[in-house]
Amino acid sequence: MSSRNAGATVALGALCGLAWAASFRAVMSEFAGPGSTVSWLETFAAILLPGVIVGGLLGWAHTIRLRGGRGRWRWLGAAPAAFAIAPMLLPDALLALFTQGLGGGAIAVALLAIGGGFAISGRGRLPARIACGVFSALLIVGVTLTTFDIAGPRLAVTEARGVWVAVLTFSLLTLLAIASSIPFRPVVEAHPGQVRLAAFERRDG
Repeated sequence: MSSRNAGATVALGALCGLAWAASFRAVMSEFAGPGSTVSWLETFAAILLPGVIVGGLLGWAHTIRLRGGRGRWRWLGAAPAAFAIAPMLLPDALLALFTQGLGGGAIAVALLAIGGGFAISGRGRLPARIACGVFSALLIVGVTLTTFDIAGPRLAVTEARGVWVAVLTFSLLTLLAIASSIPFRPVVEAHPGQVRLAAFERRDG
């Protein structure tokens, strides 16, 4: 894969991460109800920017994986931690976490993404993957079911709006876990012909 293609893959990953984060922000708005507000710091710096970073890092991991996986690129599996770290950098965020539990959802999203990604990657010890898979699945289901309780009758299981938000929540969290498996997956061994082509491109360009 040429450097130009690698850059395009990272950019595409960043765009997908931005779209994911913006969609999940919509879910959070539904949870909050009419009282939901959008601000530059909490929305853009603590939610959308981490989405761009996580998507770009996962795109980078994909390019390394396709090149044979050299270096310590497996650490990119921790990329979803940005979803938990960024909100904690906001003013008084740590205090709110320990006194009111605010921000715990962001930590849960990061954990289920990393654990779920490892579980479905096809690498690692099976017992560890099963444990991570069960843990992540419980978190995904738990967050999804919370939809029906967090905003009262407006998002009840008998209401179309409640089911829609639950489906959106479940699909976004599952998609994040699948994308987060990229850094954990086995590398793609290059075909001899691809190696020669890559060498030719480097010599020619």
